[in-house]
Amino acid sequence: MFDQATTTLLRVVFDEVCASVSRSESGARTHVASKILKAATRGEMPPEGLRQVGREALSQAPTMWR
Repeated sequence: MFDQATTTLLRVVFDEVCASVSRSESGARTHVASKILKAATRGEMPPEGLRQVGREALSQAPTMWR
């Protein structure tokens, strides 16, 4: 479980990374969220590090458009 500040940071990073992803692309969004959470659980907390994890996950995310 994360504290409120960490949860807010994770939400902000997720929203930034997925800003151009439609809410209907739940597979891609779920993949990104999963990778960001996994990184945070491992202790990777600097915002830029989490953004990088999210961007990499987005580039590999399953989607019907790629």
